[in-house]
Amino acid sequence: MLDAIRWDADLIHRYDQVAPRYMTYPTPVQFSGKLGSFDLLHALRRSRQANRPLALYVHLPFCTKACYYCRCNKVITDDRSRALPYLERLEKEIELIACHLGDDQVVEQLHVGGGTPTFLSHGELRRVMAHLHRHFHLQDDDHADISIEIDPREADWPTMGLLRELGFNRVSIGLPDLDPDVQRTINRLQTLQQTQTIIEAARTLQYRTIDLDLLYGLPLQTPETFARTLETVIALQPDRISVSSYMHSPERYMAQRRINAADLPSDEQLLAMRQHAVKQLGRSGYRYIGMDHFALPDDELAMAQEDGTLQRNYQGYTTHGHCDLIGLGVSAISQIGDLYVQNNSDLTLYQQALDQGQLPTVRGVRCSQDDQIRKHVIQALLCNFELHIGELEALYKIDFKTYFQANWPALEQMAADGLIVLSEDVLRIQPAGRLLASVVCMQFDHYLPSRPVPYMSRAI
Repeated sequence: MLDAIRWDADLIHRYDQVAPRYMTYPTPVQFSGKLGSFDLLHALRRSRQANRPLALYVHLPFCTKACYYCRCNKVITDDRSRALPYLERLEKEIELIACHLGDDQVVEQLHVGGGTPTFLSHGELRRVMAHLHRHFHLQDDDHADISIEIDPREADWPTMGLLRELGFNRVSIGLPDLDPDVQRTINRLQTLQQTQTIIEAARTLQYRTIDLDLLYGLPLQTPETFARTLETVIALQPDRISVSSYMHSPERYMAQRRINAADLPSDEQLLAMRQHAVKQLGRSGYRYIGMDHFALPDDELAMAQEDGTLQRNYQGYTTHGHCDLIGLGVSAISQIGDLYVQNNSDLTLYQQALDQGQLPTVRGVRCSQDDQIRKHVIQALLCNFELHIGELEALYKIDFKTYFQANWPALEQMAADGLIVLSEDVLRIQPAGRLLASVVCMQFDHYLPSRPVPYMSRAI
């Protein structure tokens, strides 16, 4: 079993800084308009020829109310009729993509996100799933990972029953904070009872995984109020808990301009919240998976990390990183072989492209061998907290120390400080350094100097 993480205040004060989240590498900052639908079609054909398994992501962008903290690509409207024109274009995109894939390419993972997916009516949800089943080979024996993001204010027992009937077996529930004052400042009034109802429904209906997503660093939050929220959440015993830091970027996200910066917690309060969360979750039996995520020891992610098979893609930590990921819907990202591409983030332009019979792919990046090497290192460090240097050298025919010679002094300093262990055979992140894993990964990020710092969040 992996050693538990350890809070080292001195190490954190020395190394905490803004850092990429590294859902994968290269990050979307490196996407350019030089790649588009033509490149995607060629990648799909190569996927079909190799008969690679698939993962799907479907983006449903609609919400009835704006949560001021949110950074997702969304459309705020209480007009439910706006969903139908979007679904008609989404169905066309599904058809254009699926015709380039093989009938025997199995979809092992499907995630529906947003926005608020349950903005759709029950009939519209049935329609989306029926269209996906018609054009993709989805596993329908409940062994595939079929997940959906849930806003408890927009779901109830009948909705959960419908989703289970449609094949969903995992739910991710948003719960930024339970304190009423904090909820008012972020325009998200959500009662504990609403959240409990969805969790009870999920357990009764035998969903396999329940994931709760918390935020710290919100306006009017204090270490004491956040500790109470966390204690209540732990008592609900979800399988997974994410504890992410709020990133205040009002210059980029218009809704965040409704938040008074003077109400945000201080740096000292942020660290206190994070420290308490780490310790309290550990005492309650949750394992630190990495990058804000915790899971119970019998959860699939924890077990995959234990046996060294955990992976990471644009959906986060996964056991299906070997699949080609196809993103469907406005702003969705696909990861197919060595190609990453993204759909247009503008809803009108997304729909116009499909009306013209064209895929809405507008930008992307193709991984070079250097990208592949660095991605291998970053993925190993974020998923397993260690890199087996000999395996990397054999796979890519390189000498590790020579290849990363420019980074060697910084790595040696990290080793001297107790952040990592560095030897000829292994680079291992110590228990005291695992909360800073993204900072270690920055040493292997070739693009970092050109990355816009305001769009990153702090490592802690």
